[in-house]
Amino acid sequence: MKRLALGALAASVALAGSALAHHSFAMFDQRRIMTLEGTVTEFQWTNPHAFIEMDVEQQGQVVHWSIELNSPNNLRRQGWRRTSLRSGERITLRMNPLREGHHGGLFLYLTKADGTELDSGLPRNGTPVNVPQL
Repeated sequence: MKRLALGALAASVALAGSALAHHSFAMFDQRRIMTLEGTVTEFQWTNPHAFIEMDVEQQGQVVHWSIELNSPNNLRRQGWRRTSLRSGERITLRMNPLREGHHGGLFLYLTKADGTELDSGLPRNGTPVNVPQL
């Protein structure tokens, strides 16, 4: 019985470690904050993370961006709903860009055309999260 309990404990610890590894922010450059002004093309209310798909005019061309948010469960606790954003809405969005340079990033907050703000709960000043302090 003792071996079974120890085996269950070891399995729990191993699973917890992989769950924590999933929530890494390493792909985002949290030292940089970018502002995008554009039009929502799609708001994906999906697990494990919601996404804002948007088109932004940059240097005379329309560039598509994919911005990662928290999970719908966490967003709901922050006041978000499946209908918080609609295709065609104009927004100004702040985010941490992907390190590799692709058109994507980690959502910080946005302002809709009517002045409504939607927040991620992450620090607006760019303070990195889940980054070890050396």
